[in-house]
Amino acid sequence: MLKKNIYILLVFLLITCRLQAAYILIPMDNAQRNHLKAYGIAYWVLEQEVEVDWLLNYRGGSFMMRHSPQIVRECRLRGVTYQVIATVQAEQIRRQIAEPDVNMDIVTLHKAPRIAVYSPPNMLPWNDAVTLVLTYAQIPFDIVYDDEVLAGVLPMYDWLHLHHEDFTGQRGKFWAAFRNVPWYQEEVRRQEENARRLGFTRVADMKLATALKIRDFVAGGGFLFAMCSAPESLDVALAAEGIDIVAEMFDGTPIDPDAQERLDFTRTFAFRDFTIVKDPFKYAISNIDVTHTRPRNLTRENDLFTLFEFSAKWDWVPTMLTQNHTRIIHGFMGQTTAFNKDFLKPNVIILGANAALNEARLIHGTLGNGMWTFFGGHDPEDYQHFVGDPPTNLDLFPNSPGYRLILNNVLFPAARREQRRT
Repeated sequence: MLKKNIYILLVFLLITCRLQAAYILIPMDNAQRNHLKAYGIAYWVLEQEVEVDWLLNYRGGSFMMRHSPQIVRECRLRGVTYQVIATVQAEQIRRQIAEPDVNMDIVTLHKAPRIAVYSPPNMLPWNDAVTLVLTYAQIPFDIVYDDEVLAGVLPMYDWLHLHHEDFTGQRGKFWAAFRNVPWYQEEVRRQEENARRLGFTRVADMKLATALKIRDFVAGGGFLFAMCSAPESLDVALAAEGIDIVAEMFDGTPIDPDAQERLDFTRTFAFRDFTIVKDPFKYAISNIDVTHTRPRNLTRENDLFTLFEFSAKWDWVPTMLTQNHTRIIHGFMGQTTAFNKDFLKPNVIILGANAALNEARLIHGTLGNGMWTFFGGHDPEDYQHFVGDPPTNLDLFPNSPGYRLILNNVLFPAARREQRRT
């Protein structure tokens, strides 16, 4: 009889423990073994139609969700640190975050966003940080390019990333250095063939048409993320709509001599009053990028920028985009490394910057019903990535704060203001 009672008591205690262990907390502070794959877990949970609470500014922007053995198993398989907590602990966390004098909040993610990456179908001799980290985090995405964008597929997606593209049609201004290299010659042939097939006489006209579709996508409610040369070239192309800013070796026609004076900055996302670089021998599109306009005197060791702090309870979108386990981020170079703050529109929100150098590294804004985020630089863990360098092995950087700034953008389209709870 005693053994039977002990057995019943043990079963009761086991059931009680299971009932109490009702939540999973995925910490995103320095306790996390793999920050990047943790985002993949959050996305996977959303795919299972389970809501995820994003705990803004709580332990580095942690995630919390209802407990299930499947989520625990997935965390173990992916090497993601997690904690099983009781309902009473989850409620304590909620109460702590809800305190009015605490800069924290909870945003509920309710649906896995549909992701598209604008990227050429052929392999080019450089990698793309976003496709690298999405693949590493096991977050699914579709590849789209000019054909798909011009065919009108973007409204099918919630989030679009722009590969390191030159939307001005100057092919990254690689002509001076690489015009005799096979990969560049093949890229020229392919782009010109695509333009003719799609009914355009110039590559620049095809890229402008794509840029206009992207702007319409954002204005209609889409979310855009772009890195490196894409933010700068996108805005330059939009400002130059109907103006030839491309040198003769790119399209067979000379640049409009009045091109600079005719630019229309009302058409752009983020930048105004910039000057285009007409010289085809200069590896620069405009003076938006600080790298080519003034000396920065920075090295790998002292190139840093700071993430600004926002009110989690009021400025919840900027707060989501800057979630991290550190506020100081190592800088990294790219075709467009950093944005000159003098050329930002007044309504642009600076998320991260090197204030001493008057340069912004991470910026955000709205257009119509949608939002965009621009990030300077090429690869957060490769300070100066050269053409032909191998892709970054993210197994070596599972806690990269720079790559976290990319993945914040992937999740925030899943949040809605009316879903937010404190």
